[in-house]
Amino acid sequence: MLRADLERLGRFDPVRVRKRFLAGFEPAFTNVVLVDGREAGSIAVRPDAGSLWIEHFYLAADFQGGGIGSLVLRQQLSNHGSQHTYRLNVLRGSRARALYERAGFVVEREDAVDVFMVREAMTVPAGS
Repeated sequence: MLRADLERLGRFDPVRVRKRFLAGFEPAFTNVVLVDGREAGSIAVRPDAGSLWIEHFYLAADFQGGGIGSLVLRQQLSNHGSQHTYRLNVLRGSRARALYERAGFVVEREDAVDVFMVREAMTVPAGS
């Protein structure tokens, strides 16, 4: 899906994609998504300046569209608690944007290629 979105934007360059991935890849923050014992994708949650960045969230095409992405995202958000602000970026026009919006992310800013989204920390009222 990432390749198709980059091609749609006229921005697919396999060398640049690989460099960008490797520059931001940190194994300590990355989890493999397993479905029935099969590797289905990956997701990374990286701390940065008071926020948690969701990065490298990929599902193989045959695992997309069946609710797995929603489940993985909900698990990651709950694993780290609602007291954190989460950030991510998604390619313009990507179907994944709807997934993030359903999870409470809103657009923070956009550029020619990416939409930067945020889900602010959820505070619990005093006395609750």
